[in-house]
Amino acid sequence: MLLFCAVGGNSPSKHSIQPKFDESLIRRIGEEDQDALEELYIKTGRAVYSFVLSIVRNPADTQDIVQETYLKIRAAAHLYQPMGKPLAWIFTIARNLARTKLAQGNLLLSAEDCKIEEDPQYSYISDPDDKMVLESALKILSQEERQVILLHCVAGMKHRELASNLGQPLSTVLSRYNRALKKLKKHLLEQGVL
Repeated sequence: MLLFCAVGGNSPSKHSIQPKFDESLIRRIGEEDQDALEELYIKTGRAVYSFVLSIVRNPADTQDIVQETYLKIRAAAHLYQPMGKPLAWIFTIARNLARTKLAQGNLLLSAEDCKIEEDPQYSYISDPDDKMVLESALKILSQEERQVILLHCVAGMKHRELASNLGQPLSTVLSRYNRALKKLKKHLLEQGVL
């Protein structure tokens, strides 16, 4: 799927989980409904993971931050004010936790040390070419470009959803997506993959 995106395809995987949910889910979490927290994780986990991975660029720290994000959601859900963009609220929590970890310098490994093709944490990406594309994306793209590529190609979010949840104009998201695809394609051509 990632290789498909990198060579110019633009439709996300049909098997990806779309992060759509009703804001009442957060209200239920605030009322200590554990099933609601589990449902939220099922519906948004892949998108949150992709988002955090685009920031910290390694799976171990990403998993830690994703776990902390859902713990923070559980603790703060009673304070949530419905605004029509619950995923943006979740992304804000995840971004703040990721930035704190980056600022503290508590990262476990660098993107250069990360060998995705050998890492069992990426078992949801079964195609070896896709793993190589993901590793390239983590190394050569800017954070903003990684976010757009990972959220679109891995989490299956549409460009309009990305724009809304990242608080950016659609034109900016599309521009970053196209620029990132060009960088990936050029890199993969130079590596002899394409």
